[in-house]
Amino acid sequence: MNTATNALAPSKAVLPQRPLRRLAASCFAVLTLVATAMPLPAYARSAPESFADLADEVTGAVVNISASTTVEARNRTLPQLPPGTPFEDLFEEFFNRRGQGGPGSPGGGENSPSRPRSSNSLGSGFVIDPSGIVVTNNHVIGDANDISVIFPDGTRLKAEIIGKDSKVDLAVLKVKSDKPLKAVKFGDSETIRAGDWVMAIGNPFGLGGSVTAGIVSARGRNIESGPYDNYIQTDASINKGNSGGPLFNMNGEVIGINTAILSPTGGSVGIGFAVPASTAVPIIDQLRQFGETRRGWLGVRIQNVDDATAEALNLGTARGALVAGIDDKGPAKPAGLEVGDVIVRFDGREVKDSRDLPRIVASSPVGKAVDVTIVRKGQEMTKQVTLGRLEDTEKQASLQQPSTEPPTATRQALGLNMSGMTDELRRRFSLKDDLKGVVITRVDPNSAASDKRIQAGEVIVEVNQEPVSNPADVTKKIDDLKAQNRKSALLLVANAQGEVRFVALSIE
Repeated sequence: MNTATNALAPSKAVLPQRPLRRLAASCFAVLTLVATAMPLPAYARSAPESFADLADEVTGAVVNISASTTVEARNRTLPQLPPGTPFEDLFEEFFNRRGQGGPGSPGGGENSPSRPRSSNSLGSGFVIDPSGIVVTNNHVIGDANDISVIFPDGTRLKAEIIGKDSKVDLAVLKVKSDKPLKAVKFGDSETIRAGDWVMAIGNPFGLGGSVTAGIVSARGRNIESGPYDNYIQTDASINKGNSGGPLFNMNGEVIGINTAILSPTGGSVGIGFAVPASTAVPIIDQLRQFGETRRGWLGVRIQNVDDATAEALNLGTARGALVAGIDDKGPAKPAGLEVGDVIVRFDGREVKDSRDLPRIVASSPVGKAVDVTIVRKGQEMTKQVTLGRLEDTEKQASLQQPSTEPPTATRQALGLNMSGMTDELRRRFSLKDDLKGVVITRVDPNSAASDKRIQAGEVIVEVNQEPVSNPADVTKKIDDLKAQNRKSALLLVANAQGEVRFVALSIE
């Protein structure tokens, strides 16, 4: 009995597992077939098998740029050595070999004329019009008086400068050719995403046309190189000599112009930057049409909106560009914009922060009437502004530091000692005659005001967008804000020249 039970037990336990295994295998086979038949989702696309076809298609339009600048060399003379020194002949031979000469040598000496000296630079560029229009970086050509464009087949053509722009580092050249040139087109850089494949072609270290590939690492990079920074970051190898070369998408369209690298060694470490096509194309069009840039001008001075400022202005989230000053001769003033307005949209485009506005305005046509959406005291409204032209000769007044110790103040708040405006304070701090408000006579170095770089000699013009004329006004408004359970106060502060800025200070 025990033996029979032991013999049957395994069969009862094993037999049911066989159909289950067959069922599992069948299900796995079905799932495998279904998965194989279904297309992979877009985010799982594999890397290109090769970039060769794309490179063949566009390489003919990518050129090398050779720029030479001839300058007058300074006279170089031999070191003053004692007569008969055994090193005299050695030094003279050394300097003559270098073409610098010395007293009594051919072309040398103190009274000899200066010899021209040539400075050369190499970079990259690309043809955008078969008639011979070439784009490169401004820093590639600099002040060169002899520029050559070298094509992949070795053809070398002299180039003339159509126009250049140092603020975005672009230059447009023109060459004359007996036949139409291979050209490439710009693509839409606004649709690219981090992770998209890109390909760069250029002239690294003077080696000639070199192809590298990588991905878009990030968009909208600000590297503090100019007022309109909005770079595409890529890990495609970009080195010295790649400047001015194109960055292609996988359709063979130029979506960026390689301009800068971040590197402690001078070589590629996988962090390169390109001017987006969306930024470059309007400037290139202006340079081709006018030989210069003609940027739109709004006539406002702006600053960023941080969380404290957003809370003080009832904005909800930090956004937009805060108007800290209005140019009396600019187009914003007659349109009704005011100090304290927050610009959140410009000509239908969202202004996420203060860096966005200068780029958007500058790329807008001069004379265009645009809608500007602002938030004023919590209310959103739209003003129409007809843009002027930004002049490159505009200058900003510098801050003037007080030269004497301030007098003892009678009121104190937010780490600030304050006094009403007097003739004596106006003289002490060289304040403008028409400047009105409450004079800051001392700043507690351990206060939030000091952290925000408020200085003695500056003037509080407004608190939460309401004018103040004496220290009592300031303290009363702060008390009112505390009673409303507000966390910060928004001060409008002017320097000695009357240039104002907004500063949000915690009142907790």
